[in-house]
Amino acid sequence: MIKFNVRFLEDAIEFLDKLDEKVRDKIIYNIIKAKTINDRELFKKLNSEIWEFRTLFNKKQYRLLAFWDKTDKTETLVISTHGFMKTTGKTPKADILKAQSIRKEYFKFKNHKL
Repeated sequence: MIKFNVRFLEDAIEFLDKLDEKVRDKIIYNIIKAKTINDRELFKKLNSEIWEFRTLFNKKQYRLLAFWDKTDKTETLVISTHGFMKTTGKTPKADILKAQSIRKEYFKFKNHKL
C-alpha cells in the first residue's frame, strides 16, 4: 500500500537530471520503495520538519531532502526540495536550512492561494 505521493520541486528535478541514468534510476527505485515500507535506510527523519530520501550507489551517498504536506485531506504528499551527493558523515546543516526555507515558502505560497 502506498503511504504517500512524492512531488519534486525544481531544484530536486535539476539535481536528478544532472545524474547518470543508472544513479537516477536507483534513486527513483528507492523512493518508490520508501512509499510502501518504513525503512530508515531509505527515508529518514532529520528533524521535526525535514526528512531525507537516501540512496547508496557505487559507494557514493545521494540525498534528496523533503518535507510532508498533509494539508490535503485526500492525499498525503512528500515534497522533495533539492538533492546533493553527501560527502561528510552528517547531512550538511546548510542543506537542512535550505530545505526548511523552501518548506516555509511553499506553505506561505500555498496558504496564500487558498
